[in-house]
Amino acid sequence: MAESYSKAGVNLEAGYESVRLIKKHISRTARLGMMGNIGSFGGMFDLSLLNMKEPVLVSGTDGVGTKLKLAFMMDKHDTIGQDAVAMCVNDVLAQGAAPLFFLDYIAVGKNDPKKIEQIVKGVADGCVLSDCALIGGETAEMPDMYDIDEYDIAGFTVGAVEKSKLIDGSKVNVGDLLVGISSSGVHSNGFSLVRKIIFKDNQLDLKQHYDELGGTLGDTLLTPTRIYVKPVLELLKNIDIHAICHITGGGFDENIPRVLHDGQGIYIKEGSWTIPPIFPFLEKYGKVPHREMFNIFNMGVGMILVVDPKDEQKTLSMLKELGEKASVIGRVTDKEGVEIDLL
Repeated sequence: MAESYSKAGVNLEAGYESVRLIKKHISRTARLGMMGNIGSFGGMFDLSLLNMKEPVLVSGTDGVGTKLKLAFMMDKHDTIGQDAVAMCVNDVLAQGAAPLFFLDYIAVGKNDPKKIEQIVKGVADGCVLSDCALIGGETAEMPDMYDIDEYDIAGFTVGAVEKSKLIDGSKVNVGDLLVGISSSGVHSNGFSLVRKIIFKDNQLDLKQHYDELGGTLGDTLLTPTRIYVKPVLELLKNIDIHAICHITGGGFDENIPRVLHDGQGIYIKEGSWTIPPIFPFLEKYGKVPHREMFNIFNMGVGMILVVDPKDEQKTLSMLKELGEKASVIGRVTDKEGVEIDLL
């Protein structure tokens, strides 16, 4: 027992116990290429086993943001790790890359091994959903940086794609269709506004059940971010997808134009997909202008595929077979900007 370190607020024994508890979750994420054991100084992955001719590595890093504040208040920590994974792997997927491995960083005010286990369980769940190996990470106990019941989590992933199959938006044409795949709710963006609406503006109770939400407000908001890796990678085997947009912070207005060329824009028809009830709920209680909602949240569309019109039916049929809810929500136009035809 390092007594001097303990007096400074760092419990090494708790750190060792955390590692012991999370090993069973890490083992669930094993996949081809994974090397070594947790506890090494660096995580290892054998890229040669993938038999790729011209592999391009695509990396992504992200966190969960202030959604964590709700996890603290609900004392629910077993899904937030999936959010961290999703924010990273969905990003590299947008280039057509298959996520290979993931590393997490968890900073805590006090190392509670049971809580760390719950957080890492969520990370492992996300890795399993994306066929991504959890090959390392770091848990840092920093009592002077965080309150004893608070923590932060960030993640990093690396994916790979054949150079010839890299998706960079170069194929996007005027007339291409936007196929939107359903989100699970708010995902992990916009929570600074969400918290303002709930607590500062309305003093709502996270544990209150709302009929329109079909559950408590807290559970609805903590629904983990959907991971689109497996269905989209399967789709890529059969369809020439021109571009992929992960709808995160900035909603439709910021994310979709990132795959367009000069002189191109988008037209979106509201009503062509189902908007989950949490968004009208937030709009009502926050008195947010309806059009502005699309510039902040995903509004029920977590990922958008840009496809040639001739591939419309095949794309929708395959996504349905893969268990995804999807619909054509708009098209690429020759007028720059984002036009949303509101109801």
